[in-house]
Amino acid sequence: MEILIWIGAVVSLVGLVGILYCATLIAKAKGAGLDDAALRERLRRVVALNLGALFVSAIGLMMVVLGITLQ
Repeated sequence: MEILIWIGAVVSLVGLVGILYCATLIAKAKGAGLDDAALRERLRRVVALNLGALFVSAIGLMMVVLGITLQ
């Protein structure tokens, strides 16, 4: 089950990178000086990406916990 732990760690890190990418997209959007409607539209797209990255990270953490439990 050690392989499950390592795969879960990699999946979790991919999710974390996605979350950090979303944070940089949001910072760039706020610094771009967009009007309210354009900013809302851009943030709406980033929120969907952020939820996907959070899901991937949570699945990775579940895999790590499962691998530790089964050892």
